[in-house]
Amino acid sequence: MTPEQISLASGNSAWMLVSAALVLLMTPALALFYGGMSRQKSALNMMMMVFGSMGVVGVLYMLWGWSMSYGTQSIAGIFSNPLEFFGLTNAIVDSDGKYVLGANGYANVIDIAFQVTFAMITVAIIAGSLANRVKFRTWMVFVAIWITASYFPMAHMVWGGGWLGDGERSVAALLFGTHEEGGEIVANIQPIDFAGGTVVHINAGVAGLVLAIIIGRSMGFMETKERPHNLPLVMLGAALLWFGWFGFNAGSAFAADGMAGLAWVNTTASTCAAMLGWLAVERIRDKHVTSLGAASGVVAGLVTITPAAGDMTPLTSIIIGFIGGMLAAVGVGMKYVFKFDDSLDVVGLHLVAGVWGTIACGLFATDTGLFTGGGVEGAKLLVVQILITVIAAVYCAVVTTVIALILKKTLGWRISSDEESVGIDTSHHGEEAYNYEFQDSSVKL
Repeated sequence: MTPEQISLASGNSAWMLVSAALVLLMTPALALFYGGMSRQKSALNMMMMVFGSMGVVGVLYMLWGWSMSYGTQSIAGIFSNPLEFFGLTNAIVDSDGKYVLGANGYANVIDIAFQVTFAMITVAIIAGSLANRVKFRTWMVFVAIWITASYFPMAHMVWGGGWLGDGERSVAALLFGTHEEGGEIVANIQPIDFAGGTVVHINAGVAGLVLAIIIGRSMGFMETKERPHNLPLVMLGAALLWFGWFGFNAGSAFAADGMAGLAWVNTTASTCAAMLGWLAVERIRDKHVTSLGAASGVVAGLVTITPAAGDMTPLTSIIIGFIGGMLAAVGVGMKYVFKFDDSLDVVGLHLVAGVWGTIACGLFATDTGLFTGGGVEGAKLLVVQILITVIAAVYCAVVTTVIALILKKTLGWRISSDEESVGIDTSHHGEEAYNYEFQDSSVKL
């Protein structure tokens, strides 16, 4: 490598390691967000579900997750051979003891560090659909099976050269043909999923919906009005998610360059606009705006721009963000219409906003979207974006349904009604989030 190449690789390496740390922060931040939204007597359980999933995913990703997602031995374009790089053998150093060079010009181990954090946050998102009512052990087993059967294959299909990507044998190539680019055969119309609209948000959102339906409603759902027990905690979690998301989106440029800067700016524009869109819906519908709405709008905007962060302008980011915030605000109310207990609004925040952001790429992608100068090619891109959205959703729905039903028949999902009434924190963890005991009898509450 020339001195200039070494310097560039070093700068990009530093940026990617910082980005990986930022994305890792997002999962504990999600624990704060979900913990604050939960009932007081189940707040710790919800945070434990998030932290527990990190432990399981962190281990399995090192064992076979990287190999299944980004290995070179693809199986039907759905997943790669889990044994090729089992335990990251030959993925970090080669036979000569030198670090393996990754696809982006720096050490491959840095990409591994970045990608494991995506897997962690994806599974953790699902936990929000199940607050108050599921066995911790069943959840942990579900995490292990689902990450293997749904997330790793989806990452391979979209980002690892599988059939939802832009390769020669992809769905997009079969629909609209191929051409040679950089010595490789790629699809003429290439799907856009910059940082995980399908892999992360549609995947997690569909799983949350399926589990909420199969597991059933918690006690008191639609009978008593449940409110978040700690709104400052919710807003702190949303703030940390916003901070970490810059690693999520800008880091997905895989370099410290203008693309990363564009993704950063677009992420900010979309998030601010989505918060305003959510608050506008609240003001019209409920006659007041809320801190929960502001925090939720932030998350909706972050989800919306995730698949599009590198393929929009700040102006189009504002447009799709504002619409995404409004759609998500309406979407969270669907659980009351269809009577499924999506406890902490995973469907509205991640599925609805994720679907919109993915499809919006076909409408507003810079110079190639249907509304931004793409013409006929833009219409084809829109078809591809809708198709990958549908396929990803169907795949996840089928896999999650099978896993959920097997676990329902074997380990069982639900805690007892008495345990739920007492509170899962006490009944299953032997802890309480807050201790209100005072030794000094003179203290008055």
